[in-house]
Amino acid sequence: MTVQDFETAARTRLDPVHADFIAGGAGDEITVRANEEAFRRLRLLPRVLRGSAVRTQEVTVAGSRARTPVLLSPTAFHKLCDEEGELATARAAAAAGAIMIVSMASTVAVEDIAEAARGAGADGAPAPLWFQLYLQPDLEFTEALVRRATDAGCTALVVTVDSPVRGAHERDLRNGFLDLPDGLRCAHMVDPHEGGRVRSIAMSPEISWAHLDWLRGITSLPILLKGVLHPEDARLAVRHGADGLLLSNHGGRQLDTVPATVELLPEIRAAVAGRVPVVLDGGVRRGTDVVKALALGASAVGIGRPVMWALAEGGEKGVRRLLELLREEVDQALALCGACGVQDLTPDLVRAPAWGPPPLPLPGADTARPGGVVS
Repeated sequence: MTVQDFETAARTRLDPVHADFIAGGAGDEITVRANEEAFRRLRLLPRVLRGSAVRTQEVTVAGSRARTPVLLSPTAFHKLCDEEGELATARAAAAAGAIMIVSMASTVAVEDIAEAARGAGADGAPAPLWFQLYLQPDLEFTEALVRRATDAGCTALVVTVDSPVRGAHERDLRNGFLDLPDGLRCAHMVDPHEGGRVRSIAMSPEISWAHLDWLRGITSLPILLKGVLHPEDARLAVRHGADGLLLSNHGGRQLDTVPATVELLPEIRAAVAGRVPVVLDGGVRRGTDVVKALALGASAVGIGRPVMWALAEGGEKGVRRLLELLREEVDQALALCGACGVQDLTPDLVRAPAWGPPPLPLPGADTARPGGVVS
């Protein structure tokens, strides 16, 4: 009945080491917790007597139309959760009319993911697919990945820019989870020119705006930057030709103690001044979270860990149910806020108390969560 239910059920099915990989973040996981806590502290202030028998959730982001404002953020290694991996996820996303961002660290190749999604939509229409990219020091290899994504039918590129080095995931280090199990690999890192050798995804400390300019010169696809948190960087992104932003702190998996993304949303929206769409990623667990983010100016929201929990709990059916559940919750929240659709959501519907510590639990309340914190 809730996203939390998927998480609880998934933990009974997953290898505990893999569950920790999905749930964990960097350092003390302060940002992991903050993403959800920030949404809980926001309050909705509904309007009344503005009803409509039908409410719409359709959005268009960076030229891609979707039947839901909830898109699937890029997450790695879906075959840790289900033997079909990203194929099952793609079919579920297509059925919901949701944009899926294919991870560069996918365990299934983008060509096969696109084929799985093709025709899986409820109306038979092609499902929108985007491709997430870490710019590699080997620009020739990077360009080949861009061509593969384009040829497979992806309609946008999402470039992760918050990872010059890897965040320190202490859970994984303690668990000794340093590589994929036998039989799994990063499908996009297989180099056909080197006898099928599987490359490692290289983090690039030297990545700069010049690399974005280079990428802009080799592709006509819309480019969205994932991981821009500072308003000045948002302004620079627009100047350098970015077509959108994915406002994300990497789910707390890179630099710990950065703010929750929903806290930063008003500043980022003001910085881009409506020139490009802003998709918010991080901590979305309820339909009310979706409505809050859209009211504060997000064009759509992304979910990551919930997709993995749903995939582990029920494969394709699990992800379908997750997206249906969020759609139902968004519809209910729209009706109760007096909105005929997502286009009617405005900042005056949200009250943001001072961003202080979360309220203390009620006496006797059970606040424990199985297996530790998840964001």
